[in-house]
Amino acid sequence: MKLTWYFDLISPFAHLALPRVLALGEVELRPIVFGAVLSHWGQLGPAEIAPKRIQTYRQTQFAAEQAGIPFRYPPRHPFRSLEALRLLTALRGDRAAVQAAFAFIWAEGRDPHEEAAALRARLPPVSDDALEAAKGELRAATESAIAAGVFGVPTLAIGAELFWGADTMPMAEAFLADPDLFQRGEMARLATLPSGIERRRG
Repeated sequence: MKLTWYFDLISPFAHLALPRVLALGEVELRPIVFGAVLSHWGQLGPAEIAPKRIQTYRQTQFAAEQAGIPFRYPPRHPFRSLEALRLLTALRGDRAAVQAAFAFIWAEGRDPHEEAAALRARLPPVSDDALEAAKGELRAATESAIAAGVFGVPTLAIGAELFWGADTMPMAEAFLADPDLFQRGEMARLATLPSGIERRRG
């Protein structure tokens, strides 16, 4: 089955998930724009909900320290990641480039927008034409992700199955080892579980 990992550099959870994603072997690393995904589904990001913000920051810092992953928040968060995502898109999600970008932001605690030149110096050269083309490619990748059902980052797609968040990596690994995981017992029942109540919006 094809493996695709959808990510935005703005997500600390993506940084935490990256080592386990890379350990899966051949995975397409596909940058997408988290803000556009949130807008499509009518959601707010964790850092946009005041009480959730500090909880998210503490949770990710703690998880990184527990896992021994170098981790430091940039000077401000959320930050603008669009130009860095275009660079990685132009580089076709190159594994080493993606690792370098995440390390720049989340291991060294640097802002990819404020220090754009420094980040670009860490990555393979990208022509202006390729960078211009990447604008449309990134937009198309984001739209394709939404069409596939992606609602957050990071999301790992294994065939048609989606695994959202760093904490679903153990389940994704179990699914790779046993592709019938969701076809038995309570897992199978969940796919047709009806909703008992629907909250009104607006």
